[in-house]
Amino acid sequence: MQLRYSFRLYPNGPQRSALARAFGCARVVYNDALRARETARAAGGAFPKTGDLSKLLITEAKLTEERAWLGEVSSVVLQQSLRDLDAAYRNFFDSLKGKRPRMGTPRFKSRKDNRQAVRFTANARWKITTGGDLSLPKIGDVRVKWSRNLPSVPSTVTVIKDAAGRYFASFVVETEPVTLAESDQAVGIDLGLGHFAVLSDGTKIDAPCFLRRAGKKLKRAQQALSRKAKGSNNRDKARVKVARAHAQVADARREFHHQLSTRLIRDNQAVAVEDLAVKGLARTRLAKSVHDAGWSAFVTMLEYKAAKFGRGFHRIGRFEPTSQVCSQCGVKDGPKPLHIRVWECGACGAVLDRDINAAVNVAKAAGLAVSACGARIRPGLIPAQRGEAGTHRDGQPTVVGIPGL
Repeated sequence: MQLRYSFRLYPNGPQRSALARAFGCARVVYNDALRARETARAAGGAFPKTGDLSKLLITEAKLTEERAWLGEVSSVVLQQSLRDLDAAYRNFFDSLKGKRPRMGTPRFKSRKDNRQAVRFTANARWKITTGGDLSLPKIGDVRVKWSRNLPSVPSTVTVIKDAAGRYFASFVVETEPVTLAESDQAVGIDLGLGHFAVLSDGTKIDAPCFLRRAGKKLKRAQQALSRKAKGSNNRDKARVKVARAHAQVADARREFHHQLSTRLIRDNQAVAVEDLAVKGLARTRLAKSVHDAGWSAFVTMLEYKAAKFGRGFHRIGRFEPTSQVCSQCGVKDGPKPLHIRVWECGACGAVLDRDINAAVNVAKAAGLAVSACGARIRPGLIPAQRGEAGTHRDGQPTVVGIPGL
């Protein structure tokens, strides 16, 4: 399987200038190719092929005075920019055919975009030096902060600059699945807002709420940005401060997702989650909390880590009535408002925690053998048989409550 590893880069001044030239050249070639294809479409002609665009916009353009500066960067970067445009069109046409979620047509790139990236393949002859630097053609040896070892020789490297001005090197490597020791545990996960995740064994994991905790800091940074004159250097500095504050929130959330997903995959042989309509929930009054939780990113981590470590991953349908069915007797008790967190089953009398009960039902819907003991808060009373009824001293009979199993 293919995995992506990302590491922080620390280029010096001349290297940052060289990377800025590479970002700009790749952006210009991408926009030129997009303009050529859109012009052909408007005229009713066929789309120009990638080979023809490469010859016209790269090879021949370097010989002209207007585009001679394209020769200052690696030609592989420019070729990969055309490949990115092909992928954008392919994804757009696949969305029209229903093969993927609906998406718009490819758009022109801007130097003000939050993310700038260039990709180097093996043909560019980039390498990792013996000193641990990343040697890139026409850029130089860039210092890398290695946090771990790569499992195999990478095939490509993508250099990324984010909105906060940070540089990253993203490697694509081929790796074999890692087999963990067999576990007899399986878990269903109910994702929520009050608690980020509730497990079928009764464990409740609090929601960190990274965005809300950083609200005051983000508010001050955004207010400072709004007071700066447009186009000024001070405004650009304030924009970077806002981007860095948001980057800290995103990094903390990503670290939390990684730690939790790794623990769940390591401790359980199979995990089951519900397919949530995140886009729909993000259009409600709960939008800020939904985005702060980052459910989609967490479920994606669970899925690829399950494939990496040989664990089972199950995703049940979003219309499964996990919060309406009693996990004890299986009777559907109907929908309930969000403020009802504990409810009593009208059939068996079990008093159920809404979230734990939903997590148990998620696991059962996925076909996992889990215990429902965590779903019950306290047992209901089952009337004793007539012969087992006791009496008070005044002779009045009473019914002895026997805890249900």
